[in-house]
Amino acid sequence: MAEPRAHDVLFDPVFERNPILLLMLGICSALAVTTRLETALAMSVSVTAVMVGASVTLSAARRHVPDTIRIFVQISIIATLVIVVDQLLQAFFWEISKQLSIFVSLIVTNCIVMGRTEGFALRHRPGLSALDALGHGLGYSAVLMSVAFVRELFGRGTIFGLEVLRLESDGGWYVPMGLMGRAPVAFLLIAFLIWGIRSWKRDQVEDRAEG
Repeated sequence: MAEPRAHDVLFDPVFERNPILLLMLGICSALAVTTRLETALAMSVSVTAVMVGASVTLSAARRHVPDTIRIFVQISIIATLVIVVDQLLQAFFWEISKQLSIFVSLIVTNCIVMGRTEGFALRHRPGLSALDALGHGLGYSAVLMSVAFVRELFGRGTIFGLEVLRLESDGGWYVPMGLMGRAPVAFLLIAFLIWGIRSWKRDQVEDRAEG
């Protein structure tokens, strides 16, 4: 069986097979950590780092892991990497670590991470597995950062904490939209992204049953 092209493996998950917009994976974290760009970026980097590390490790060891303990090994490797990432965040980015709270720990059960290690890394060589994990990380990150951009800008008037829209409370003209801090707004923004992608990529629209 021929291996997929490296270019497709890396870039398809961004638009063609985006894990959130097409596969509906990882939506919970997208709703919870996108009130600010800083937290969205930290979560994006964390998920991508764990996914790349786990994919490369499992791909390299795939011929030596019996099927009977495959899931246990996967979870153990992912959990170890999550602990490392969590400790690094606590050591160097304490405020962001507090804001992300339990969501970093939940990377262990993130459907995207588990899905790529099980569906790709255990069947392909480490280099290609790294590209696949990086591509899905980029696709995941693109959605989180897009949603966080809108929520922070209109909810706080800032971008990465820097003032863009001067608030009325500070003598400006902009009144922040409190609804942007609510999870349902993130859900609606993701829905608009799905609509936009599927309007552009008509092949992603599900076939309707005749009748």
